[in-house]
Amino acid sequence: MAEFDYTQAIADARAKYESIALALDIDRMKQQEQDLEVEASAPGLWDDPENAQKITSKLSAVQSQLKRLASAQQRIEDVETLVELGQEENDADTLSEAQNEVEGIQKDLDDMEIQTLMDGEYDERSAVVTIRSGAGGVDAADFAQMLLRMYLRWAERNGYKAKVMDTSYAEEAGIKSATFQVDAPYAYGRLSVEGGTHRLVRISPFDNQGRRQTSFAAVEVVPLVEATDHIDVPESEIRVDTYCASGPGGQGVNTTYSAVRITHIPTGIVVTMQDERSQIQNRAAAMAVLQSRLLVLRHEEEAKKKKELAGDIKASWGDQMRSYVLHPYQMVKDLRTGYETSQTQAVFDGDIDEFIQEGIRWRHEQRREAAEEADE
Repeated sequence: MAEFDYTQAIADARAKYESIALALDIDRMKQQEQDLEVEASAPGLWDDPENAQKITSKLSAVQSQLKRLASAQQRIEDVETLVELGQEENDADTLSEAQNEVEGIQKDLDDMEIQTLMDGEYDERSAVVTIRSGAGGVDAADFAQMLLRMYLRWAERNGYKAKVMDTSYAEEAGIKSATFQVDAPYAYGRLSVEGGTHRLVRISPFDNQGRRQTSFAAVEVVPLVEATDHIDVPESEIRVDTYCASGPGGQGVNTTYSAVRITHIPTGIVVTMQDERSQIQNRAAAMAVLQSRLLVLRHEEEAKKKKELAGDIKASWGDQMRSYVLHPYQMVKDLRTGYETSQTQAVFDGDIDEFIQEGIRWRHEQRREAAEEADE
């Protein structure tokens, strides 16, 4: 086994730290922290709870990032001292401790580096995610529910606030579709790489002959619309239907016409919402999701025009982006990045950070290559 090169490892860590600090612009972040502190201390802040939550959440995120950066810098200096001490005294235990610390620092810096790669127009925002069952019958509906649980567990593991906004249950098992919102800085930047078609291969628990079944589910991720986006939706362009909510929710939900379906006539986009007790609340939530989807549609149309001007850009996302194989072997593999793991149960329990991080790196590289081609 090659001897661990402490000098090179520490130099690499310091170089990566400086690169991250430059990309995140620490001075800008400190100014942002001051501005948010002023907003957070303003009288009457909580007169508008939703806005207050956004301000305090942003402030907490900025403070946390600054703290992580300061901690990383201090840890690099401390471990350098620890290595010098271990080498002077020829203390194997101290050097082993230093190696573990250097490797821990490198992992933390890798995690922080991800944020520097989330530089899309809407990456900083919260996310609205919709999962729909595809081909595969009852297995696909069950798979869609497995994905919903996976993402909710992922949000829980990371301390992100997640709320299911609408669920359409399938007749036998699972769900036809579900929409949920994740409120956290850069939630869209992270989850947007999860958009696409997911495939499950397993022995079907719904087949009495125990045959292998392939099923599909689609994941759509849009950024949460904000007041500054100016997405106007004239009443003449929408059709609003109300109906009784279905599934769990209690007597009050299931016996009143509180559920809302909004159809955007020009595009055919349909949004349903039934989580809230009030029809007014469901309509407001459905309009917010509709505006978010129209925002993405507008962004895609603008990108399409740029693509036509720039010519063909290689490496499109494609329809199928990840496979979950439970039989005849255990493997979850991202077909874009090549990242894979045999820990399938951990993945379905929400351990998908590595997939997301590799997806962000892959997307950043695609954007870079596309920009280079457009400049040629």
